[in-house]
Amino acid sequence: MELKEISSLIVEAVSSVYIGNQEIIIKTLASALVNGNVLFEDHPGLGKTLLAKAFARVLGLDYRRVQFTPDLLPADILGTKVWRQNLGTFELVKGPIFTNVLLADEINRAPPKTQSALLEAMEERQVTIEGETLKLDRPFFVMATQNPIEYEGTYPLPEAQLDRFLLRLSVGYPRTVEDEISILEARLRWKKDDPTSDLNPVIDIKTFLEMQNFIEESVYVSRPVMRYIAELVRNARNDDRVEAGPSPRGALALLKISKANAALEGRDFVIPDDVKKFAFDALSHRVVIKPEYSFEGIQGRDVVEKALQNTPVPKERE
Repeated sequence: MELKEISSLIVEAVSSVYIGNQEIIIKTLASALVNGNVLFEDHPGLGKTLLAKAFARVLGLDYRRVQFTPDLLPADILGTKVWRQNLGTFELVKGPIFTNVLLADEINRAPPKTQSALLEAMEERQVTIEGETLKLDRPFFVMATQNPIEYEGTYPLPEAQLDRFLLRLSVGYPRTVEDEISILEARLRWKKDDPTSDLNPVIDIKTFLEMQNFIEESVYVSRPVMRYIAELVRNARNDDRVEAGPSPRGALALLKISKANAALEGRDFVIPDDVKKFAFDALSHRVVIKPEYSFEGIQGRDVVEKALQNTPVPKERE
């Protein structure tokens, strides 16, 4: 079965419990296929956690969920070494981060010290516990949810951590009354608040890794498209309203997610539309606006939109 057909089955399975914008499901799948960390940012009650849990189950991957709270410690995520008196030695007790998918629920409710415990894992796929470095299993990625920082009891994520999220997605409210009614009808059918326990895996971990390898090794990116990505990122970085713009990691993120989208659409090469589709989701959260413009309501999306308008689109594929 081809990657596009398998992906359609995955999207269909997730859609059976997540009644909402299917574009969000596709973007989340694209990110997972390149081991990308995803941050779902939106108001409470919009299905962010439901979507993350549904994905973990449908992909056939091991997953752990951590509810972030103000008293959560780094050791609660990473693990620690415990002295075993009967053995006369320290034994490593692994934390929930030793999994394939870590669901970090309401990540911005934990203080910065605890948030920073994820930095090494999110970028290097390894953790260091009391001086010992341990590799994480493949695949590994973080799916995190957060409420807007204006909510009481939340801590803004530092720029270094935001930069490690491949995408920042907004779930959004149901778009129509009919969508809202569909959610209510689905709840009556499920007879439970969390239907993800009834989901069965569509694929296994071996198939998922094969899909990842195909995207990494077999999806072609021409030099004009790479130049388009580089110029787009530089235009966002050089905007007069920007204090700190997307780093090279942002360009790499856009490259990887564009390759994943090409594969999902049945192509083995990237086109500019793949890049444009994810430009806002991959770059907006990597832009820090100067205070004087931030007070005027300018956001990262405004900078990325201007960069898209000012960056010439390549016309031909090499």
